[in-house]
Amino acid sequence: MSTEPAIRIDNLVKRYAPAKGAKGTMTEGKLALGGVSFDVPQGSIFGLLGPNGAGKSTLINILAGLVNKTSGTAEIWGFDIDQQRRNASRSIGIVPQEIVFDPFFTPYEVLENQAGFYGIPAALRRSEALLEAVRLSDKRNAYARTLSGGMKRRLLVAKAMVHSPPILVLDEPTAGVDVDLRRQLWELVSELNREGVTVVLTTHYLEEAEQLCDRIAIINHGQVIADKPTRELVGMAREKVVAVTAADDLAAAPAHEAFAKVEWDGARGVAVTYDKDRLNAGQVLGILQAQGLVIADVTTREADLEDVFVQLTAAV
Repeated sequence: MSTEPAIRIDNLVKRYAPAKGAKGTMTEGKLALGGVSFDVPQGSIFGLLGPNGAGKSTLINILAGLVNKTSGTAEIWGFDIDQQRRNASRSIGIVPQEIVFDPFFTPYEVLENQAGFYGIPAALRRSEALLEAVRLSDKRNAYARTLSGGMKRRLLVAKAMVHSPPILVLDEPTAGVDVDLRRQLWELVSELNREGVTVVLTTHYLEEAEQLCDRIAIINHGQVIADKPTRELVGMAREKVVAVTAADDLAAAPAHEAFAKVEWDGARGVAVTYDKDRLNAGQVLGILQAQGLVIADVTTREADLEDVFVQLTAAV
């Protein structure tokens, strides 16, 4: 495995064409991506996060060849998406949000047809092995429309892997699915990654991204606002929380100018959010005790990816 990135994106811009507005006037085309640049390391699980409308799907659709970029460059496994489109396309598999395959085909037929689209000779196709990998061998000859939601999601992963791409992109793969299915999908994705597949993941489940991803880029309003290893990104959070249970009911919530936020449950529970650059947990407890609060129990909570995400996206 070389040190070259699996995906390289440099100053990528996408502005959609002007649209006709009220009374026939032309409105300026929407700027979906405003000069996006980042690299996806080979062999990593890379998180691409951002609010709705941030530009994630536009970026993925450009890589998939479904949307034409306005300017900038993008390379997939070293192949330019314009100059070497065929090789670039063969180096990436896309698992879309939507379930897209003919419901009247069997899972085996879905994979065989997809392999045919890539020009893979019958003798070199891996349909049986892929069905086994995604645990659908027993559904080989069932109509795809009869599969459960989880089975359909797994079939989409197999479909994206028929041409053995070194890169797999999953666009919101667990949106609207239950906890057990999410666990099954992540086990499958982690196994593929251990076998050397580079994974690019978009998700709104930030806890999943924090647990799975080696590196994360956050996009907002068509701009990259963060691109760091996951642990380093989480470490950017400035706020921590000390949750205290008082020995007696409180007449009012404690207050102090150094506290960023105080949440009081109306009885004995108080959660103090503070800036770790100004205070530490011991100082917070000292302030509470100085105000007469007798502490019966205390817990602390470190910042997580959600805290950083909210902090960064709210600032742009």
